[in-house]
Amino acid sequence: MGGVPEPHTGWTFLTNHARVLAAIADDHTARIRDIAAHCRLTERAVQKIIADLEDAGYLSHRREGRGNTYRIDPGMVLRHPAEAGLGLTVAALLSLLVRDEADRAARPVGPGVAPADF
Repeated sequence: MGGVPEPHTGWTFLTNHARVLAAIADDHTARIRDIAAHCRLTERAVQKIIADLEDAGYLSHRREGRGNTYRIDPGMVLRHPAEAGLGLTVAALLSLLVRDEADRAARPVGPGVAPADF
């Protein structure tokens, strides 16, 4: 086992809940150990986050053999009061994260390559 991930100090744009949800969206059969490593969290933290997401209806799981298969409800609206009434869904959030990952993978890297314009 790899041990406890190196802690992060300071703030970030995405919550750990969003990171775990994105990791599950990427692989619906991912093990908690793999999600934890990907998100740089402890396995216990990932278990708690998954329980939170399931309790709120964003996520469900089905036991298959020795593992789980997760299902994300893409129509669930984001929880923060600032998004209330805007209809921002989990699907919209995940599509931004997935698109960003795909864009970063497709971008050339190296000296002389200009960053994307925003």
